[in-house]
Amino acid sequence: MRTVYTFLLLMTLLPATAQRLKVSADQRFLTYEDGKPFLYLGDTAWELFHRLNREQADEYLENRAARGFNVIQAVALAELDGLTVPNPYNHLPLTNNDPAQPNEAYFEHVDYVVNKAASLEMFIGLLPTWGDKWNKEWGGGPEIFTPENARTYGEWIGRRYKDKPVIWILGGDRNPKSEAHKAVIRAMAEGIRKSVGNSQLVTFHPMGGHSSSEFFHADTWLDFNMFQSGHAAFDIANYKTAVTDRDKTPTKPVLDGEPRYEDHPVNWKPANGWFEDFDVRQAAYWSLLSGAAGHTYGNHNIWQMWQQGRQPIAWARTPWDEAILQPGATHMGYLRRLFESRPWQRLLPDQSLVSVPDSSREQVRAARDAQGSFLFVYVPNGETVEVSLDKMTGKQLTGWWFNPRAGVAARIGKLRPGGTKKFDAPGEAFRGNDWVLVIDDAAKNYAVPGAF
Repeated sequence: MRTVYTFLLLMTLLPATAQRLKVSADQRFLTYEDGKPFLYLGDTAWELFHRLNREQADEYLENRAARGFNVIQAVALAELDGLTVPNPYNHLPLTNNDPAQPNEAYFEHVDYVVNKAASLEMFIGLLPTWGDKWNKEWGGGPEIFTPENARTYGEWIGRRYKDKPVIWILGGDRNPKSEAHKAVIRAMAEGIRKSVGNSQLVTFHPMGGHSSSEFFHADTWLDFNMFQSGHAAFDIANYKTAVTDRDKTPTKPVLDGEPRYEDHPVNWKPANGWFEDFDVRQAAYWSLLSGAAGHTYGNHNIWQMWQQGRQPIAWARTPWDEAILQPGATHMGYLRRLFESRPWQRLLPDQSLVSVPDSSREQVRAARDAQGSFLFVYVPNGETVEVSLDKMTGKQLTGWWFNPRAGVAARIGKLRPGGTKKFDAPGEAFRGNDWVLVIDDAAKNYAVPGAF
């Protein structure tokens, strides 16, 4: 049910006009054509085109837009029997499994979803294919791509969506294991570039524990790096990959395109427990405060669009149309509001700002405005932190505690600049009592953190 609150949130979070995207002049983040920073906030909906009909797609997309997502990552040639099981309208994507023979009727449904997302001013992070179609290391396959037909297919699909709000994501949860695999990906990228030129962004989605930078960092078609921190354990230190990729040459933006999913069994084993809303918040704040240009949320039930009657993959247990209401997605909207309430694109990761017990030294992540007007410190477990204020500007500072679970901020009060000050997060210290410390140059008159 749509509510007034949802409508207001949607109208607040969405950009006023749909524009193309580009890489910023300093190569650190993404912007609209007019230079306005674009904080990439994605959701993984891999089976969106394959499993949802148009009414269901509308429901899903409207829900995601209302929660502040601006990128939906979905796959044209889907993972789950995407070549052999038709979409809800009984259409397969290819004739004779030939990438040079796409089925117009199938792609008319893809068109509908892309256009619906555009009407909500969201981009589609479009994967031309899942990775098992070019590297069947596991999964259903079959391998159907060669460099020749990958180039043909890339040119065709690029031409079809060159005027749409699309970000191209090659790969599909696979790493190239050979030069032949790399040749397929590069040929597909060449085909897309032939059709779209430099008017749309292109990246690569690897396997868990890997980054596109390992395989294609120097390739000119790769506009930004995407890594997958994955689902293998609690507390995966995705900040390390963000920092490592951020320091590579040539400089390119980086983001975590598949972190731990909400409602996913840890390491695919229910006996290990399940990732919850805290786990997705932790991954998001860790990465963004370590220099990432954005972040992708995921929900285990939503990527596969699971519902009763479908075989669940890895113990999916919540129908997708219920899972869209789980709290982690709403918390991602709060995160976006927080960052966009400040000139977040100027943030520099800076762990020298904080002093905490050794047990949580790396888990508390800090970043400061390059111009010294504000800083953020993410405190995941309700820790007490000591924060250096020496790099802040202004004669007087204002402190806040932002609650990432509720999207509201509490004012700490006025602070003197310089020196080190101790801050005790609200509540008891325990895993999941996470907070963001915000300190501003009072003279800047920034909005209440996360306000809309």
